[in-house]
Amino acid sequence: MLETLISSKTRVKLLLRLFLNPGSKAYLRGLADEFAESTNSVRVELNRFEEAGMLSSDVVGNKKVFQANQEYPLFGEIRKILLKYTGLQEIIDNVIEELGDLRKVYLIGDLALGKQSNIISLIIIGNPDRHFLIQLITKVETLIPKKVQYLIYSTEESETLDLDNDKSLLLWHE
Repeated sequence: MLETLISSKTRVKLLLRLFLNPGSKAYLRGLADEFAESTNSVRVELNRFEEAGMLSSDVVGNKKVFQANQEYPLFGEIRKILLKYTGLQEIIDNVIEELGDLRKVYLIGDLALGKQSNIISLIIIGNPDRHFLIQLITKVETLIPKKVQYLIYSTEESETLDLDNDKSLLLWHE
């Protein structure tokens, strides 16, 4: 779907990688290796995004590190489109809001890193209705072409987890 609107596959990969988890940072060669693309094609797209104001950059050592510019006027809208594209918005809309006693929901795994994946991995903190959760996830999996996996932690158990990093993404909190 997104590939129809945006013809460059590299551009789509960059949007997913940098805008899904706006706290993540990346540099040219790392992105080229991750995407299995030439450094030139990645450089062209990074420069376009930076010139448009969508990305900000810093020089760290001898590397130019890029990050999504959260001050960009369309940042929120781009991120919403990406959440819908990956199926995460469906989960937020159809599952999380109706589960009962929830504190937070985090996205982990490849999608949290902005990589394409057919698996949506969630960490749910709280005490949701587990029977209802299974029913809703089954329903969501029929709506989107992705598998949903999850772990549930109590509020007390979650205090030992390190979820405030660039490898996880807070999707929802009370």
